[in-house]
Amino acid sequence: MAENFFEAQYDVTKKSKIKKFYESNKILIFSSILILIISFGSLSFYLESKESKKILLSENYVQAKFYLENGNKSEALNTLKKVIFANDSTYSTLSFFLILNQNLISDYKEISILYDHLLENNKFEKELRNLLIYKKALFISNSIIESELLETIKPLLNTDTLWKPHALLLLGDYFMSKGENIKAIEFYQQILSINNLHKDFYNQAKSQLVIITQ
Repeated sequence: MAENFFEAQYDVTKKSKIKKFYESNKILIFSSILILIISFGSLSFYLESKESKKILLSENYVQAKFYLENGNKSEALNTLKKVIFANDSTYSTLSFFLILNQNLISDYKEISILYDHLLENNKFEKELRNLLIYKKALFISNSIIESELLETIKPLLNTDTLWKPHALLLLGDYFMSKGENIKAIEFYQQILSINNLHKDFYNQAKSQLVIITQ
């Protein structure tokens, strides 16, 4: 009997504490529940919106290719630009390279602006970003002054990346084409100093050095 009495008293005391805690914190409890509901709803909306945007961009990209197949380059270019400025790392990049591959823009300054927008407004994996930097440098190498080319390609020279030997070879060829052989030799020799590089890079650098020294 005594044991049952104490158990009953313990249950009453426990329930009273819970009720007291609830009464003291019910605003906080309801607020927390409301925040969780809103957060969950916002996350669901964000994910659905992001997926819808992705689908729309893919449709626009396909539409642009359809325009190209039918010879409507103007509409294709306008559509591809819209995709680029939507800032999606996948479809913006695909659209940009489609513009390059189809030669839809001939003005290197406009291409350079699109390159910069792509790099500044999207998150890329390291090597993909470096590839874009290299391709930008390659594209503008015949159209800009030395200082601008070096500034563009500098991120590849100051880091350990797959695209560093490509950048060095580009700079060597750039200076060689301008008759600045001392600068060209410097970049070719840097290629030869890189360990475990594909032999094609060594062969190209050596071949260019032979031509310079003849």
